[in-house]
Amino acid sequence: MKEKADLFKQRDEAKKKARQYENQVKILLNKQRDAERNARTSRLCKHGAILEGVFPATVNTDGEAIKEFLIEVSLLPGVKELAEKMLNTGDEG
Repeated sequence: MKEKADLFKQRDEAKKKARQYENQVKILLNKQRDAERNARTSRLCKHGAILEGVFPATVNTDGEAIKEFLIEVSLLPGVKELAEKMLNTGDEG
């Protein structure tokens, strides 16, 4: 009988540890999502600040107008090639 009770106790302890590990995984996944979200927010803020610095008129402009502006700029002759050339050089280093 004692052996059976020991097995039940071991089973319960193993289940408890399994729940603890599952909770640790959830916590780590939440931290990872938070870090990714914070990195994205930071990147968006930096890019927005650069856009406003280069084109001050965008400060008081809504998102759709900025999108249309950037689309029009991207369609200018040579812009696509220049952007690819300049942005791809940053990938090497």
